[in-house]
Amino acid sequence: MNSLILQTTTRYLMPLLLLFSIFLFGRGHNEPGGGFVAGLVAAAPFALYSIAYGAPAARRVLRLDPRGFIGLGLLLIVLAGLLGAGSGQPFLSGLWGYVPVPGLGAVDLGTPVLFDLGVYLGVFGVTLTIILAMEEAD
Repeated sequence: MNSLILQTTTRYLMPLLLLFSIFLFGRGHNEPGGGFVAGLVAAAPFALYSIAYGAPAARRVLRLDPRGFIGLGLLLIVLAGLLGAGSGQPFLSGLWGYVPVPGLGAVDLGTPVLFDLGVYLGVFGVTLTIILAMEEAD
């Protein structure tokens, strides 16, 4: 599609949608959001970019093959499960710890966050694989 309005709007919406995706990921444990919906929202600007500029241009902006995100997401999910199993608890048990962050103090992080990040990357990769394949078949 060769629409100046769509191309201009896409350039402004991409960073906003990616920031909103990070926001949804961050609030997913206590309120609606999390890895799945944040991954879908993260895929939306690249889908929009592929409509505005074409799938090859979207792949160049993405820089990595979407299937790589799927593999990395699955690796993080398995790692989150193995960390629980390695501590003598059942597979995918939640482990929590504190990480010192300058300016924020101690931040409470755990394996559920790692699992959610894996879901985020997996959903992002699967969604873009499907959307870009459909765009290229057109």
